[in-house]
Amino acid sequence: MRRSAKFQTFACLTLVLGALITGCGGDESSGGPAQINWYVFNEPGGGYDAAVAQCNKQNGGKFKINYVKLPTDADQQRELIVRRLAAKDKDIDVIGMDVNWTAEFAEAEWILPWEGANEQAAREDRIPALLQAAEYQDKIWVAPFTTNTQLLWYHKDTLGNRPVPQTWDQMIDTAKQIGPEKGKIVVQGRRYEGLVVWFNSLVASAGGEVITENGDIKLGPPAVEAATTMKRVATEAGTATIGTDKEDTGNDAFTGGDLAFMVNYPFVYASVAEDKKALANLGYARYPSVKQGEPSHVTFGGINLGVSHYAKNKPVAFEAAKCLADSEQQKVAALKGGLFPTRQALFNDAEIRKAYPFADLVQETLNDGVPRPVLPAYSDISLAMQDKLHPPGDIDPPKSIDDLHGALEKAKEGKLF
Repeated sequence: MRRSAKFQTFACLTLVLGALITGCGGDESSGGPAQINWYVFNEPGGGYDAAVAQCNKQNGGKFKINYVKLPTDADQQRELIVRRLAAKDKDIDVIGMDVNWTAEFAEAEWILPWEGANEQAAREDRIPALLQAAEYQDKIWVAPFTTNTQLLWYHKDTLGNRPVPQTWDQMIDTAKQIGPEKGKIVVQGRRYEGLVVWFNSLVASAGGEVITENGDIKLGPPAVEAATTMKRVATEAGTATIGTDKEDTGNDAFTGGDLAFMVNYPFVYASVAEDKKALANLGYARYPSVKQGEPSHVTFGGINLGVSHYAKNKPVAFEAAKCLADSEQQKVAALKGGLFPTRQALFNDAEIRKAYPFADLVQETLNDGVPRPVLPAYSDISLAMQDKLHPPGDIDPPKSIDDLHGALEKAKEGKLF
């Protein structure tokens, strides 16, 4: 999900970039609607296509949104967008941005702040925690569009009569009671962004922070506690493939082996929705706490909407972005694409609650959610965490955190670590 082996994918990115350059122009000389190009990942469920269609129908001919589909891989999305914005490309109007891009894009002056009535629209009815990833240096730079968070999933038959664990320590102990064949915890332990999400969630749940918005490195005892938990999972109850597992491969192992526990996103529910037997056996609960009696704080993801500094018609680009972020479009993205809304009221919508019986749990988790560090150097910060915490089974908690502290000091300055 973050940068890795960039030069191995250069040829692929060049081909995709060339296709985007030749296929996204808009001609307004005919006096027709303003052409607004929305660059965002290719959402396979049809939710984004439907949102675009609704906006184009509703705006009375003022603008036409063109959905420019980027690769589904977040690294490739960022590479393509950064190359074009660095070249001051005027073809990009609205950007579907990973929640981690805000500070970097704002600092580079690639996006415009949402001010006045636009800021009010970006904040309206949003889950408050999600705005943490939209703000940088006391300004709102993006409008939260869709979001996501992790839950605890378990197989009811494997758990048996045992209570659903509320903490990571309880989950490890319960897995060991179940036994080595099915008593496993599936988690994203590959050397990629999923590992960072795991660590960041554990640190926050332990009452700490990795690095502040001012760039002050915190870590300390909560980070050591988080690293200890990662080590325990990997060596006592993790799968044999924990060091290479990501969201999809982990779900395959969890489902195929009827394994005890998994932390993962709500696509897990949709993946078995057509199998009544499997669905009835699938349990879900809140992401485990680190400290008994205290809530977990899970790292949220999602897509925010930014307006390019180089947009041809900036006021209309903001209007198009506000339309995409409106309730009707968020709802269709949730129902068709499985992407949760950022507006609080939509969690009470009857259709959304029917599609997602765990909607209250998701909203509760998001209310206590945390962002990853909102800093321009986030990509390097992420790579530093991946470098010092992988594989999770080899973590030496105090030493690894001490090494991470040094690596983060260099990473936030853009130096090699």
